[in-house]
Amino acid sequence: MKPMDMDLQFVAEALPAFLSEAREQITAIEQLLLQLEDAPEDRELLDALFRCAHTVKGSAGIFGLDAVVDFTHHVESLLDRLRDGQLLLTPVLSTLLLRCNDQIRALVDAATQADGGNDPDGEAARQALVQQLQAAGAGPAAAPAPAPVAAAPAAPSGGCWQIGASFGAETFRNGMDPLTILRYVAGLGAVSQVQCDTAAVPTLEALDPECCHLDLRFALDTPAPASDIEAAFSFVRDDCQLQLQPPAPAPTPVHDSAPPEAAAVDIAPLASRLGELLVQDGAATADAVQAALQKQARQRGAGTPAPADDNRFIRVQADRLDAVINLLGELVIAGAGAQLLARQTKQRNLIEANTQIGRLIEEIRNGTLKLRMVPIGETFSRFRRVVRDTAAELGKDVALEIVGGDTELDKSVVERIADPLMHLVRNGLDHGLEPPAERTAAGKPAQGRLVLSACHEAGGILIRIQDDGRGIHRERVLARAWDRGIVERGVTPPDDAILQLIFEPGFSTAEKVTNLSGRGVGMDVVRRNIEALRGTVTVRSTEGAGSTIDIRLPLTLAIIDGFLIGVGSTKFIFPLDAVVEVIEQRSAALQPDSRGRACVELRGRVLPVVDLRSLYQLDGTPPPRVSVVVIQSQGRAFGVVVDALLGQHQTVIKPLSPMFRSLRGISGSSILGSGEVALIFDAASLSQLAAQPALT
Repeated sequence: MKPMDMDLQFVAEALPAFLSEAREQITAIEQLLLQLEDAPEDRELLDALFRCAHTVKGSAGIFGLDAVVDFTHHVESLLDRLRDGQLLLTPVLSTLLLRCNDQIRALVDAATQADGGNDPDGEAARQALVQQLQAAGAGPAAAPAPAPVAAAPAAPSGGCWQIGASFGAETFRNGMDPLTILRYVAGLGAVSQVQCDTAAVPTLEALDPECCHLDLRFALDTPAPASDIEAAFSFVRDDCQLQLQPPAPAPTPVHDSAPPEAAAVDIAPLASRLGELLVQDGAATADAVQAALQKQARQRGAGTPAPADDNRFIRVQADRLDAVINLLGELVIAGAGAQLLARQTKQRNLIEANTQIGRLIEEIRNGTLKLRMVPIGETFSRFRRVVRDTAAELGKDVALEIVGGDTELDKSVVERIADPLMHLVRNGLDHGLEPPAERTAAGKPAQGRLVLSACHEAGGILIRIQDDGRGIHRERVLARAWDRGIVERGVTPPDDAILQLIFEPGFSTAEKVTNLSGRGVGMDVVRRNIEALRGTVTVRSTEGAGSTIDIRLPLTLAIIDGFLIGVGSTKFIFPLDAVVEVIEQRSAALQPDSRGRACVELRGRVLPVVDLRSLYQLDGTPPPRVSVVVIQSQGRAFGVVVDALLGQHQTVIKPLSPMFRSLRGISGSSILGSGEVALIFDAASLSQLAAQPALT
């Protein structure tokens, strides 16, 4: 039975949830396989791996996705032998299972296609993988047998079958819902005489809603053969004792353990006792199946039962959340305008009321923005497979280390940074890290090291890609830049500027074109994509020791806490997290150069400062006393000379107009309550201006 053969409304409502959950489980399978390569006998990881595959198969069976069920069943059989200790997970076997997981992903993705994703080449590849799975699982030990199923005597098709189904206690925790199975069976014919043995159901006080106690008997009038009925229970075979009695003139009891006095119980009263597990006979809804799908997420806890609250998480479409964020930004601007007008009236009650509204808006802002914050570790984890496969393709031995995976970042930023990170990781594997023989000859360990790390810094996030490879040869970079006319021949820029040349369009030092590099595209796109996120990318390298690429990004692209300052009639905003302190200074004591650079003394040390009036050639005469805002960025402090301190400001980030995009040190703009436009500083760019004024 294909998805389109089922109730259309049911499919429309529940299938998207299945696809989302299945993809999460498939991603988990990949990550677990990669973790098991370092600990192939870890029983908890093996159990979690089996449950993920079992969940995908069971959920696919609910929707009649036979191709997913059949193929995943072979994978599950091999995983069952692994967790029972009959086989050991070797690198070859891990590679096979990863390839199988790719096929499961392809089958799940094809579930929404009208033809069911009919792909002869894909089918041939899956058949070849099935043969490899069967060969890998072959051995002296017999494969584990499925849960006992009473063999049905041969009988002619057609008639009233008597069926007994006793579900195990772990049925719900394994993501299965008996209701969906009965719904599927009802599609084979007419279900009647539904009975339930309540002897095994504990009292209400002792009832665990996570445990299943269903022991059902019912009649099924169907022309289908026994194999079709057994197939309906195939994806819960490990959690169900099934007995079939073929059509006969005088049906006899089919469940040996049922007491004679067991009374017939309708499904409806059972629903109130076991939550959402059963509903009125024949009245199954998409909500019930949705609940079954949500239970699958509980298996990620290594078998620990989760709380019985299915409403702890709710899925929200991204565009709806974006619309709320946009409206919130307008609310922040309108609230700032109302507060400004209230101050102009000098009515204390009105000012206090607007201040309270402002506090509430800030709380709403903070809570709403947290909805879009996700750990970047989920993105980092995707690169385990990339590093594994790419290193194998290049004949290299590379260990990937992930640090700071719990660092949170706006989901929109995470999604847009994935591709640049992918290119940088692959570039490090191809250009940076050496083959084992070359590393050994250089006195290094044969295994290379690639580190992905993330941490918060100055109101933003720092993502670092670091390797211990051969480093960047500045002479080769400079020679290639001369050849391509990027740098005038004979001119030698500073070392740091030479390294930044790798981000120029069309630049490449690869000696030959490969699947990974040498076509002169990529690094310039990386920089352009990062700068589109109001971020910066810098590179540091030591020849023979390795390279480090730093990406600095804002935490969010929507709203931040800012510190509003004024220079003449122009308003600027600093990210509040980057502001350390403010000191007072006589303007006459400052002697900025042509680029606005000067120095002041701060507690016995020299602090470089940037004079915004000189830097941006702003009109107006500086006041006798000015303020120096001390900013911390990229591990160093610097000061910014301003005329006025206007206090903390909720800042709605707007994109820069084309007129200001070439202005160094500026990353965005914001609209104030008065309707004025304030420019938002990029602390990292300003830091570079303060430390290296000669760079343009």
